[in-house]
Amino acid sequence: MIAALLLSPLTPLEHLLRHVLNWLHYKAGLPWAWSIVGLTVIVRVALVPLTVRQIHSMQNLQAHAPQMKEIQKKYKGDRQKQNEELMRFYRENQINPAASCLPLVAQFPVFIGLYYTLRAFARHPPPGDLSWLHVVPSIAAHANSHWSGYLLLAIYAISQMASTLLMGTTMDKTQRTLLLIMPLAFLAVVAHFPAGLVLYWMTTNLWTVGQGLITRRLVPKKGEAPAPKRSSRTPPKDSGNDDGAAKSAPPPQPSAAPKAPPKRVKRKKKGSRR
Repeated sequence: MIAALLLSPLTPLEHLLRHVLNWLHYKAGLPWAWSIVGLTVIVRVALVPLTVRQIHSMQNLQAHAPQMKEIQKKYKGDRQKQNEELMRFYRENQINPAASCLPLVAQFPVFIGLYYTLRAFARHPPPGDLSWLHVVPSIAAHANSHWSGYLLLAIYAISQMASTLLMGTTMDKTQRTLLLIMPLAFLAVVAHFPAGLVLYWMTTNLWTVGQGLITRRLVPKKGEAPAPKRSSRTPPKDSGNDDGAAKSAPPPQPSAAPKAPPKRVKRKKKGSRR
């Protein structure tokens, strides 16, 4: 046991993933492929606190993006000074750029542990059907071993690019373009992974896409006041600018009636007597 731990630090995680898959298959009654989908959901639910920190960090970066661009523009010729000023700006505004990568970093050991688990499945297949939706013949076989594996790879690449578009709103154009090209560039490598591993990554990408859509709808941007609730006393919105200006202008006051001129009283002359 100690030798195994020294050879592979991820051996305990591999055993944990195997136990979770066995419980989902034998106790919950899920097929092996759907057990991987269930494992993905369990991992993503466990990472919800890190995901919340990721969302807040991205909103914080987006809110301070103009100031950071000014710093980058000001110290464009001095890279070291630019990094120092950015780090100072992060400390003053309590910004943690690394928080946006926490869910991805936390999933990496799970990805490696599942890879070794499925490799053991390939050497010693467990009892039960290893196919998925009667399309993927075996989750332990390489993704490029069957035509259905290429379909799985295509869904993986599309979901990876969609998750990058939704979660990478604060990236510059160059960084976002690189992240969009990376899934296509790594397809040749991912094709040699077990189909179950591609299924895991595809499921987590779809989770990220759904999470991004919900975040955009429900979570207000930082610094943005929530829309006021309408009630029965709330006046209706104006349909146009001209009509709104005409309605908002106070009605003209009626002009006051002209006053009658004062009556002149004739005074008697002092010297006149009758």
